[in-house]
Amino acid sequence: MLILRCPAQLQLLEETLRKSLPTTLPVLGTVMTVARENPFSHEVLVDSWPHFRVVLTRLRPEEHRDPRDYYTNQLSVFYRDEGALRALLEGTEAVTQARAFQILGMQDGLDKAVQEVANARGQKVE
Repeated sequence: MLILRCPAQLQLLEETLRKSLPTTLPVLGTVMTVARENPFSHEVLVDSWPHFRVVLTRLRPEEHRDPRDYYTNQLSVFYRDEGALRALLEGTEAVTQARAFQILGMQDGLDKAVQEVANARGQKVE
């Protein structure tokens, strides 16, 4: 996963996400915040640039205080390809299993994908 820090990249991503409202709403708000001084210490990750299939927003890892606090470790996701979402959940360090987290998204299939990945790992989803 690539962390977008460049203002031009964030602006282009924001413009792209606006075209797919309302499904992009959970990530668009964070992208806009990060592009405008980022007072809440979030970061924006994509699987590739500029032709991304998954966008993930999260609190910077160094900002985590309590690994059990899933409110603090809130992730937002938008994906164009469910396979890319599953790859994100299964095989990257972007979504760490060492902390409790909640994942927000507005797309059909997100709940099912999260549940299946968790079941494959023997983990519980609430």
